[in-house]
This record gives sequence, structure tokens and C-alpha cells, in this order.
Amino acid sequence: MQLTHFGHSCLLANISDTTVLFDPGNFSHGFEGITGLSAILITHQHPDHADTARLPALIEANPQAALYADPQTAAQLGEPWKAVHPGDEFRVGSLNVRGTGGRHAVIHPEIPVIDNISYLLGDDEHPARLMHPGDALFVPGEPVDVLATPAAAPWMKISEAVDFLRAVAPEKAVPIHQGIIEPNARGIYYGRLAEMTNTDFQVLTEENGTEF
Repeated sequence: MQLTHFGHSCLLANISDTTVLFDPGNFSHGFEGITGLSAILITHQHPDHADTARLPALIEANPQAALYADPQTAAQLGEPWKAVHPGDEFRVGSLNVRGTGGRHAVIHPEIPVIDNISYLLGDDEHPARLMHPGDALFVPGEPVDVLATPAAAPWMKISEAVDFLRAVAPEKAVPIHQGIIEPNARGIYYGRLAEMTNTDFQVLTEENGTEF
């Protein structure tokens, strides 16, 4: 499996002959020229995860890509986007994709909670090769090879980030959702996640593929 990070929560996964792009949002860059996608998966409607200004060109460049999103985002974007509900399973190329979770983490009790689908990608040998949770701390309750773990968010304390990584306990983890942190300060968050868990924690260099 090869992972390429395009900043914040935008992650490209190449597994065997299947290529999946997660959350092309407005804090991310470099994904605009990608072609040959098997699917685009969106976790929820917030613009840092779904940049509606750049999505049309990305879709036009990838007419073969299957388009999936949480129910609210799929309804907003319209056809050909397909809604994914918790418990849904579907095939993308050689991969099995599962939708889990269902709700965005609480930002504040006065702010309505929206849909958020966490995705598990896998195959027969590794049912959960990769997990992308979006904006949620959903624990799948099964072994995960690589977790794209949120590093910082307005809905999460760093103690919660550590506890989430401990609870999922993946073999490896890569940080996402760091676009809200000034680059020189990101090491504070990364250090806690690396030092306070037993997971092999690896920061991806943006726009460079890394093998797992």
C-alpha cells in the first residue's frame, strides 16, 4: 500500500490496482492534477474535507471514479454521488470499503451534529488495511493496519487524540487534520502522539508517496 498526503485530511491510497482519494478539501493542495482514480470518498460536508469549488474539475478529470459520501453530503452534491451509511459495504476495484461511525464529533453542544462516515479499506487478507475516520473518534473494534489519525481539531483535545490512537491501536498511524496548526507547532502534537502510544507513528511528507 502506498499513501500520499496532500495536506490536512486529503489522503491518496494506492492498494494493488485500486486508487482512492479521501477528503479533497480547501486546506489541501496538489490533488487537482490526479487522474486514474478508482473512487473519491468524502467523510462529511465541511469545506476542509469537501472543496466544492475544486471538486467538479477533479471529477471531470476522473470520469471513471466512483463517488461516495456521507448521506448529507451526497444529497447536497447530488447525482452521481452515492450515500454511504454506517454498516454499508461496497467494492471499489479490488478493495472492500466499509462505512462506519455515522456522526461528526461534537464541536459544542449548541452546534448541530452532522453526518460523518469513517471508512475502512481492506481485502480478504487484511480487512482493515486503512482507516480514515474523518472528523470523528470512532473505534472500529477490530485490528487496523494503518490509521489516518486526527492530530488536532476544534472538536478534540490532545488527550482525546492520544486516547483515540491507544483505543484503535493500529500497527501504524499517520497524522491528518493538521491544517489548522501552524507548521512550526505541529511537532508538539506529533510528539505526544508518538511518545504516549505504542503505535509506529509516521509523519508523511506531503505530495510524496510512502510505502506501507
